[in-house]
Amino acid sequence: MKRKYSMILAVILLLLISILSSCSVESTVNPEQPTTQKPTAALKVHFIDVGQGDSIFIQLANGETVLIDGGNKADAEVIMNYLQSLNVKMIDYLIATHPHEDHIGSLPAIIRDFSIGSIYMPKVTANTKIFEDLLLSIKAKGYKINTAAAGVKIIDTKETQLTILAPNSAEYDDMNNYSAVAKLVYRNTSFLFTGDAEDVSEKEILKNNYDLKADVIKVGHHGGRTSNTEDFLSKAAPDYAVISVGKDNDYGHPHAETIERLSALNLKIFRTDEQGTIVASSDGNSVTIDKAPIAVKSSSTLSSEFYIGNKNSKIYHLTTCSGLPKLENQVKLTSKSEAQSGGYEPCKICKP
Repeated sequence: MKRKYSMILAVILLLLISILSSCSVESTVNPEQPTTQKPTAALKVHFIDVGQGDSIFIQLANGETVLIDGGNKADAEVIMNYLQSLNVKMIDYLIATHPHEDHIGSLPAIIRDFSIGSIYMPKVTANTKIFEDLLLSIKAKGYKINTAAAGVKIIDTKETQLTILAPNSAEYDDMNNYSAVAKLVYRNTSFLFTGDAEDVSEKEILKNNYDLKADVIKVGHHGGRTSNTEDFLSKAAPDYAVISVGKDNDYGHPHAETIERLSALNLKIFRTDEQGTIVASSDGNSVTIDKAPIAVKSSSTLSSEFYIGNKNSKIYHLTTCSGLPKLENQVKLTSKSEAQSGGYEPCKICKP
Protein backbone atom coordinates (compact mmCIF):
# COMPACT_ATOMS: atom_id res chain seq x y z
CA MET A 1 0.00 0.00 0.00
CA LYS A 2 2.82 2.40 0.89
CA ARG A 3 4.45 1.92 -2.52
CA LYS A 4 1.09 2.39 -4.26
CA TYR A 5 0.47 5.63 -2.30
CA SER A 6 3.94 6.95 -3.23
CA MET A 7 3.28 6.28 -6.91
CA ILE A 8 -0.10 8.01 -6.75
CA LEU A 9 1.41 10.99 -4.92
CA ALA A 10 4.20 11.24 -7.49
CA VAL A 11 1.66 11.36 -10.31
CA ILE A 12 -0.40 14.01 -8.50
CA LEU A 13 2.70 16.13 -7.90
CA LEU A 14 3.80 15.89 -11.51
CA LEU A 15 0.34 16.94 -12.67
CA LEU A 16 0.26 19.84 -10.23
CA ILE A 17 3.67 21.16 -11.17
CA SER A 18 2.89 20.85 -14.90
CA ILE A 19 -0.33 22.82 -14.38
CA LEU A 20 1.25 25.43 -12.14
CA SER A 21 4.52 25.90 -13.98
CA SER A 22 4.89 28.45 -16.69
CA CYS A 23 7.62 26.21 -18.13
CA SER A 24 9.42 29.38 -19.11
CA VAL A 25 12.59 31.22 -18.22
CA GLU A 26 10.65 34.45 -18.63
CA SER A 27 9.38 36.27 -15.55
CA THR A 28 5.72 35.62 -14.81
CA VAL A 29 4.09 38.15 -12.51
CA ASN A 30 1.27 36.95 -10.31
CA PRO A 31 -2.10 38.73 -10.36
CA GLU A 32 -1.83 40.06 -6.80
CA GLN A 33 0.49 43.04 -7.12
CA PRO A 34 0.24 45.64 -4.36
CA THR A 35 2.67 48.51 -4.21
CA THR A 36 6.15 47.53 -3.02
CA GLN A 37 7.87 49.25 -0.14
CA LYS A 38 9.50 52.64 -0.57
CA PRO A 39 13.01 52.78 -2.04
CA THR A 40 15.86 52.90 0.48
CA ALA A 41 19.41 54.20 0.41
CA ALA A 42 20.88 50.71 0.72
CA LEU A 43 20.34 47.07 -0.08
CA LYS A 44 20.00 44.71 2.88
CA VAL A 45 20.35 40.93 3.02
CA HIS A 46 18.94 39.23 6.12
CA PHE A 47 20.23 35.71 6.81
CA ILE A 48 17.41 34.72 9.16
CA ASP A 49 18.30 32.32 11.96
CA VAL A 50 16.07 29.32 11.29
CA GLY A 51 18.32 26.71 12.86
CA GLN A 52 19.27 23.86 10.51
CA GLY A 53 17.85 25.39 7.35
CA ASP A 54 17.99 28.40 5.04
CA SER A 55 15.87 31.53 4.79
CA ILE A 56 17.28 34.70 3.27
CA PHE A 57 15.28 37.90 2.94
CA ILE A 58 16.54 40.70 0.70
CA GLN A 59 15.42 44.33 0.69
CA LEU A 60 16.47 45.83 -2.63
CA ALA A 61 17.38 49.49 -2.83
CA ASN A 62 14.42 50.18 -5.12
CA GLY A 63 11.99 48.94 -2.47
CA GLU A 64 11.36 45.49 -3.95
CA THR A 65 11.90 42.33 -1.90
CA VAL A 66 13.25 38.83 -2.44
CA LEU A 67 12.85 35.72 -0.27
CA ILE A 68 15.17 32.78 -0.88
CA ASP A 69 13.89 29.66 0.91
CA GLY A 70 11.72 29.32 3.97
CA GLY A 71 13.45 27.08 6.49
CA ASN A 72 11.57 24.20 8.12
CA LYS A 73 7.82 24.04 8.61
CA ALA A 74 8.30 24.81 12.30
CA ASP A 75 10.08 28.07 11.37
CA ALA A 76 6.99 29.70 9.84
CA GLU A 77 6.20 31.87 12.85
CA VAL A 78 9.84 32.98 13.22
CA ILE A 79 10.12 34.00 9.55
CA MET A 80 6.71 35.67 9.31
CA ASN A 81 7.23 37.60 12.56
CA TYR A 82 10.58 38.77 11.25
CA LEU A 83 9.07 39.94 7.97
CA GLN A 84 6.23 41.67 9.80
CA SER A 85 8.76 43.44 12.05
CA LEU A 86 10.16 44.95 8.84
CA ASN A 87 6.63 45.94 7.78
CA VAL A 88 6.79 43.61 4.79
CA LYS A 89 3.51 42.94 3.01
CA MET A 90 4.77 42.02 -0.45
CA ILE A 91 7.44 39.55 -1.55
CA ASP A 92 8.20 40.50 -5.12
CA TYR A 93 10.38 37.49 -5.91
CA LEU A 94 10.28 34.13 -4.14
CA ILE A 95 12.96 31.51 -4.85
CA ALA A 96 12.62 27.96 -3.52
CA THR A 97 16.11 26.59 -4.16
CA HIS A 98 15.13 22.90 -3.99
CA PRO A 99 12.37 20.81 -2.41
CA HIS A 100 14.05 19.73 0.84
CA GLU A 101 11.96 20.43 3.92
CA ASP A 102 14.59 22.65 5.58
CA HIS A 103 14.34 25.02 2.61
CA ILE A 104 10.64 25.00 1.70
CA GLY A 105 9.01 24.06 5.01
CA SER A 106 7.47 27.46 5.82
CA LEU A 107 6.76 28.55 2.26
CA PRO A 108 3.15 27.28 2.14
CA ALA A 109 2.30 29.46 5.17
CA ILE A 110 4.24 32.43 3.79
CA ILE A 111 2.48 32.18 0.42
CA ARG A 112 -0.86 32.02 2.23
CA ASP A 113 -0.20 35.12 4.38
CA PHE A 114 1.83 37.37 2.06
CA SER A 115 1.33 38.68 -1.46
CA ILE A 116 3.85 37.19 -3.88
CA GLY A 117 5.01 38.63 -7.18
CA SER A 118 6.98 35.94 -9.04
CA ILE A 119 7.89 32.42 -7.90
CA TYR A 120 10.98 30.53 -9.10
CA MET A 121 11.68 26.84 -8.53
CA PRO A 122 13.93 24.26 -10.21
CA LYS A 123 12.16 21.71 -12.39
CA VAL A 124 12.20 18.79 -9.96
CA THR A 125 9.54 17.13 -7.82
CA ALA A 126 9.62 15.41 -4.43
CA ASN A 127 7.28 12.76 -3.06
CA THR A 128 6.77 14.58 0.22
CA LYS A 129 3.80 16.11 1.99
CA ILE A 130 5.53 19.47 2.39
CA PHE A 131 6.24 19.72 -1.35
CA GLU A 132 2.63 18.84 -2.12
CA ASP A 133 1.51 21.53 0.36
CA LEU A 134 3.76 24.05 -1.39
CA LEU A 135 2.25 23.32 -4.80
CA LEU A 136 -1.28 23.46 -3.43
CA SER A 137 -0.61 26.81 -1.70
CA ILE A 138 0.63 28.23 -5.01
CA LYS A 139 -2.42 26.91 -6.84
CA ALA A 140 -4.80 28.27 -4.16
CA LYS A 141 -3.50 31.81 -4.74
CA GLY A 142 -3.62 31.51 -8.54
CA TYR A 143 0.14 31.91 -8.86
CA LYS A 144 2.41 30.41 -11.50
CA ILE A 145 5.87 28.86 -11.21
CA ASN A 146 8.81 30.10 -13.24
CA THR A 147 11.58 27.58 -13.87
CA ALA A 148 14.80 28.35 -12.01
CA ALA A 149 17.59 27.28 -14.35
CA ALA A 150 21.03 28.55 -15.29
CA GLY A 151 20.87 31.74 -17.33
CA VAL A 152 17.52 32.98 -16.05
CA LYS A 153 17.61 36.71 -15.28
CA ILE A 154 15.09 37.45 -12.55
CA ILE A 155 16.07 41.12 -12.28
CA ASP A 156 18.07 42.99 -14.90
CA THR A 157 18.21 46.75 -14.37
CA LYS A 158 21.02 49.26 -14.60
CA GLU A 159 21.86 49.04 -10.87
CA THR A 160 20.57 45.60 -9.85
CA GLN A 161 20.82 42.16 -11.40
CA LEU A 162 19.62 38.85 -9.95
CA THR A 163 20.66 35.88 -12.09
CA ILE A 164 20.32 32.12 -11.70
CA LEU A 165 23.63 30.26 -12.25
CA ALA A 166 22.42 26.71 -11.56
CA PRO A 167 21.09 24.09 -12.03
CA ASN A 168 22.84 23.49 -15.35
CA SER A 169 21.58 19.95 -16.02
CA ALA A 170 18.15 18.36 -16.28
CA GLU A 171 18.89 15.46 -13.93
CA TYR A 172 21.06 14.77 -10.90
CA ASP A 173 21.52 11.80 -8.60
CA ASP A 174 21.45 14.03 -5.52
CA MET A 175 18.56 16.44 -4.89
CA ASN A 176 20.97 19.04 -3.50
CA ASN A 177 22.48 19.59 -6.94
CA TYR A 178 19.13 20.80 -8.29
CA SER A 179 19.59 23.83 -6.01
CA ALA A 180 18.96 27.19 -7.61
CA VAL A 181 22.23 29.09 -7.21
CA ALA A 182 21.69 32.83 -7.54
CA LYS A 183 23.97 35.83 -7.83
CA LEU A 184 22.77 39.29 -6.81
CA VAL A 185 24.64 42.36 -8.03
CA TYR A 186 23.94 45.82 -6.69
CA ARG A 187 26.11 48.41 -8.42
CA ASN A 188 29.70 47.51 -7.37
CA THR A 189 28.80 44.86 -4.78
CA SER A 190 27.57 41.29 -5.11
CA PHE A 191 26.21 38.31 -3.19
CA LEU A 192 26.23 34.61 -4.03
CA PHE A 193 23.46 32.34 -2.70
CA THR A 194 24.20 28.65 -3.20
CA GLY A 195 21.37 26.69 -1.56
CA ASP A 196 22.60 23.14 -0.94
CA ALA A 197 24.51 22.85 -4.24
CA GLU A 198 27.34 20.36 -3.96
CA ASP A 199 30.58 19.77 -5.86
CA VAL A 200 28.82 18.38 -8.96
CA SER A 201 26.86 21.61 -9.45
CA GLU A 202 29.83 23.77 -8.51
CA LYS A 203 31.95 22.09 -11.21
CA GLU A 204 29.25 22.75 -13.81
CA ILE A 205 29.10 26.42 -12.82
CA LEU A 206 32.89 26.68 -13.12
CA LYS A 207 32.86 24.87 -16.47
CA ASN A 208 30.34 27.36 -17.85
CA ASN A 209 32.62 30.19 -16.78
CA TYR A 210 30.00 32.27 -14.98
CA ASP A 211 31.16 35.37 -13.19
CA LEU A 212 31.22 34.17 -9.58
CA LYS A 213 33.00 37.13 -8.01
CA ALA A 214 31.11 38.10 -4.88
CA ASP A 215 31.65 40.12 -1.73
CA VAL A 216 29.47 37.75 0.32
CA ILE A 217 28.80 34.04 -0.14
CA LYS A 218 26.06 32.06 1.57
CA VAL A 219 28.09 28.93 2.26
CA GLY A 220 26.64 25.89 0.48
CA HIS A 221 24.77 23.08 2.28
CA HIS A 222 25.18 24.57 5.76
CA GLY A 223 28.95 24.18 5.54
CA GLY A 224 28.97 20.56 4.35
CA ARG A 225 32.25 19.09 3.13
CA THR A 226 30.85 18.04 -0.26
CA SER A 227 30.05 21.67 -1.08
CA ASN A 228 32.27 24.76 -1.06
CA THR A 229 35.12 23.26 -3.06
CA GLU A 230 38.44 25.06 -3.11
CA ASP A 231 38.13 25.92 -6.82
CA PHE A 232 34.62 27.32 -6.39
CA LEU A 233 35.53 29.44 -3.38
CA SER A 234 38.71 30.70 -5.07
CA LYS A 235 36.77 31.78 -8.17
CA ALA A 236 34.15 33.57 -6.06
CA ALA A 237 36.87 35.16 -3.91
CA PRO A 238 34.44 36.62 -1.34
CA ASP A 239 35.39 38.69 1.67
CA TYR A 240 32.56 37.37 3.84
CA ALA A 241 31.10 33.88 4.30
CA VAL A 242 27.76 33.30 6.04
CA ILE A 243 26.83 29.82 7.27
CA SER A 244 23.15 29.16 7.98
CA VAL A 245 23.23 26.23 10.38
CA GLY A 246 21.56 24.81 13.47
CA LYS A 247 23.25 24.62 16.85
CA ASP A 248 24.41 21.08 17.72
CA ASN A 249 22.83 19.67 14.53
CA ASP A 250 22.95 15.95 13.80
CA TYR A 251 25.05 16.38 10.64
CA GLY A 252 28.14 17.94 12.20
CA HIS A 253 27.66 21.07 10.05
CA PRO A 254 29.70 23.06 9.38
CA HIS A 255 32.37 20.44 8.75
CA ALA A 256 35.93 21.15 9.85
CA GLU A 257 37.20 20.80 6.26
CA THR A 258 34.89 23.60 5.10
CA ILE A 259 35.96 25.91 7.91
CA GLU A 260 39.58 25.23 7.01
CA ARG A 261 38.94 26.08 3.33
CA LEU A 262 37.22 29.33 4.29
CA SER A 263 39.99 30.20 6.74
CA ALA A 264 42.70 29.44 4.18
CA LEU A 265 41.20 32.18 1.99
CA ASN A 266 41.17 34.59 4.96
CA LEU A 267 37.41 35.00 4.79
CA LYS A 268 35.49 36.63 7.59
CA ILE A 269 33.09 33.92 8.77
CA PHE A 270 29.62 34.37 10.27
CA ARG A 271 27.35 31.63 11.68
CA THR A 272 23.68 31.79 12.55
CA ASP A 273 24.06 29.06 15.19
CA GLU A 274 26.50 31.24 17.12
CA GLN A 275 25.34 34.74 16.19
CA GLY A 276 21.64 34.52 15.33
CA THR A 277 20.24 36.44 12.36
CA ILE A 278 22.95 38.18 10.35
CA VAL A 279 22.30 41.29 8.25
CA ALA A 280 24.58 42.44 5.44
CA SER A 281 24.13 45.94 3.99
CA SER A 282 25.41 47.42 0.75
CA ASP A 283 25.50 51.07 -0.26
CA GLY A 284 26.44 49.97 -3.76
CA ASN A 285 30.17 50.37 -3.21
CA SER A 286 30.94 48.43 -0.04
CA VAL A 287 29.36 45.83 2.23
CA THR A 288 29.03 45.95 6.00
CA ILE A 289 27.76 43.26 8.36
CA ASP A 290 25.99 43.88 11.66
CA LYS A 291 28.06 41.33 13.58
CA ALA A 292 31.75 40.77 14.18
CA PRO A 293 33.19 37.70 12.44
CA ILE A 294 33.68 34.62 14.59
CA ALA A 295 37.10 33.62 15.85
CA VAL A 296 38.12 30.45 14.03
CA LYS A 297 40.32 27.93 15.76
CA SER A 298 43.03 26.25 13.73
CA SER A 299 42.74 22.54 13.03
CA SER A 300 45.71 21.93 15.31
CA THR A 301 43.96 23.78 18.12
CA LEU A 302 40.77 21.84 17.55
CA SER A 303 42.55 18.52 17.59
CA SER A 304 44.61 19.32 20.67
CA GLU A 305 41.60 20.03 22.92
CA PHE A 306 40.19 16.52 23.23
CA TYR A 307 38.79 13.65 21.22
CA ILE A 308 35.56 11.67 21.30
CA GLY A 309 35.86 7.90 21.41
CA ASN A 310 33.17 5.36 20.58
CA LYS A 311 33.26 2.77 23.35
CA ASN A 312 31.58 0.21 21.07
CA SER A 313 33.53 0.57 17.82
CA LYS A 314 36.77 1.72 19.52
CA ILE A 315 37.09 4.56 16.99
CA TYR A 316 38.09 8.07 18.11
CA HIS A 317 37.06 11.34 16.42
CA LEU A 318 37.62 15.07 16.34
CA THR A 319 34.87 16.87 18.24
CA THR A 320 33.72 18.37 14.92
CA CYS A 321 33.41 15.04 13.11
CA SER A 322 30.13 14.28 11.33
CA GLY A 323 30.36 10.64 12.45
CA LEU A 324 30.30 11.17 16.20
CA PRO A 325 28.64 8.32 18.11
CA LYS A 326 25.47 8.70 20.14
CA LEU A 327 25.98 10.51 23.43
CA GLU A 328 25.61 7.34 25.50
CA ASN A 329 28.44 5.70 23.52
CA GLN A 330 30.87 8.64 23.75
CA VAL A 331 34.10 8.57 25.74
CA LYS A 332 36.13 11.75 26.27
CA LEU A 333 39.81 11.26 25.46
CA THR A 334 42.29 14.00 26.35
CA SER A 335 45.02 13.05 23.87
CA LYS A 336 45.94 10.79 20.99
CA SER A 337 48.22 8.81 23.26
CA GLU A 338 45.33 8.15 25.64
CA ALA A 339 43.17 7.04 22.70
CA GLN A 340 45.84 4.75 21.29
CA SER A 341 46.76 3.24 24.65
CA GLY A 342 43.07 2.52 25.18
CA GLY A 343 42.93 0.53 21.93
CA TYR A 344 41.13 3.19 19.86
CA GLU A 345 41.70 3.60 16.11
CA PRO A 346 41.45 7.00 14.31
CA CYS A 347 38.27 7.83 12.37
CA LYS A 348 38.66 7.59 8.59
CA ILE A 349 36.35 10.59 8.05
CA CYS A 350 37.90 13.30 10.23
CA LYS A 351 41.39 11.73 10.48
CA PRO A 352 42.26 13.06 13.97
